[in-house]
Amino acid sequence: MYIDFDTEIDREGTNSIKWEFHNHGGVPGQHWDRASRRHGADRTLAMWVADMDFRCPEPVIAAMRDRVEHGIFGYSNKTDSYFEAVAAWFARRQGWPVQKEWIVTTPGVVPTLNVVVRGFTQPGDKVIVQRPVYYPFFRVAKNNGAEIVSNGLIYENGDYRMDLEDLERKAADPKAKLFILCSPHNPIGKVWGAEELRAVAEVCARHGVLVVADEIHGDLLFPDVRFTAFATLGSVAADNTIVCTAPSKTFNLAGLHTSNVIIPNQAIRERFQTALATSSMPGMNPFGIVATEAAYREGEPWLNSVMQYVAGNARRMTEFFAAELPKLKVVQPEGTYLLWFDCTALGLDKDQLESLMLDKAKIYFDEGYIFGDEGIGFERINIACPRSILDEALSRMRDAIRSL
Repeated sequence: MYIDFDTEIDREGTNSIKWEFHNHGGVPGQHWDRASRRHGADRTLAMWVADMDFRCPEPVIAAMRDRVEHGIFGYSNKTDSYFEAVAAWFARRQGWPVQKEWIVTTPGVVPTLNVVVRGFTQPGDKVIVQRPVYYPFFRVAKNNGAEIVSNGLIYENGDYRMDLEDLERKAADPKAKLFILCSPHNPIGKVWGAEELRAVAEVCARHGVLVVADEIHGDLLFPDVRFTAFATLGSVAADNTIVCTAPSKTFNLAGLHTSNVIIPNQAIRERFQTALATSSMPGMNPFGIVATEAAYREGEPWLNSVMQYVAGNARRMTEFFAAELPKLKVVQPEGTYLLWFDCTALGLDKDQLESLMLDKAKIYFDEGYIFGDEGIGFERINIACPRSILDEALSRMRDAIRSL
C-alpha cells in the first residue's frame, strides 16, 4: 500500500502549535511566540511536539467529511459501535480482551493524569516517575499538591534499563501512592519487556502503589518489536492499574482531544469516575468519536506504513551521525516516532546546547533537560516528518557543530 509521506505539507495558517509557535521553557500556555515559518534557509524546522507532519488515514478524513456534511455539531456521546471498535483494536493489536465496561472516555491523557492525581492522592503524597520522562508528569503532580519522586532510569552503553531496586525502596515509602509508567517510554523510545513490567507490577502491588500506565504510544512500534500491555500481565497488574490510551499519537488526531482510559478493577474505576465528575470534564468531541472509530476499524494499513517510514528515518539519522557527527549518539528506538540522542560529548551546558540547535541550526527540538536533570545533554527529535525535512535538519546540525 503506497502512501505519500515524502511531500511536505505547509501547515501555516492552521494554528499549528508545532510549526507556528515557540514555547519557552516547556510550559504550555506561557511565553508563546510566533515562530519563523518562512520558507528556505531562514525557516525554523519544527521537530519538537509529538504530532506528525503526515495527513491522517483517508478513511478517517472521509468519516469526518461525512460528519461535517451533516452540519450540526451538538453534544455527543459514544455508542456501542464506538466501544466495539476500541475493544476490537486492542484485541487485535495487543491480544488484550478489553471489556466495554472497563472503558472511560476522557478528553486527553494529560487531563486524565490530573484527574488521577487529584482523585487518588492527598497533598504531600508522592508520585513516582522514571526520569528522563514526559515532562507533563511533573506538572500534573505539582498542580495537585503531590511530590514527584524519580526512580531514574539507568543509562549504560547507549541504552536504558529500569532500576528495580531503587523502585522497591521508593515504593515502600507510605507517602508513595502512584507510579506513572510511560510505556513505550517517551522520550527514550524504549518498549519495555514483559519481565520488567511484571516486576513493576509486583513491586507496586506489594506496597499499595497504584500504577498509572501511560500507553499512548503503544501502537507505534518499529518492525518486529512487540508491545506488552501492562494489564495483560495477570491479575496482579490488571487489578492495580489505570491504563491511558488514545488514538491521538497513533493516527495524528491529537487536536480532537479523545482518549480511552481502561480500568479493569471496578472499585478503582468507580473512584476514577467520581474524580472525573468532580472535575467537570466535558463530553466527547463529535469529530473525535467518528475519527476514533474510523481509525480503529480502517486505519491499520496506514499505521503500518507510517512506522516503516519512521524506521527508515531512524536509520537515516543513525547512519548520518556515524558518518558525519560521530560525537552524537542515537539511543536506538523500539517504539514511538520520537528519537532521543546523546550530545554530551560536545561538552556544552544545557543553555549552550539549546542555543546551538535553536539559534544557530534553527531547529526547534524538545530539549533534554525538560524531561528532568537526567536528560541534560540530550535532545528529543520528532522524526514523523518527510525525509527532506529530516535531511535538512541533519545538514544544519552538522554545519552548526562543525562551526564550534
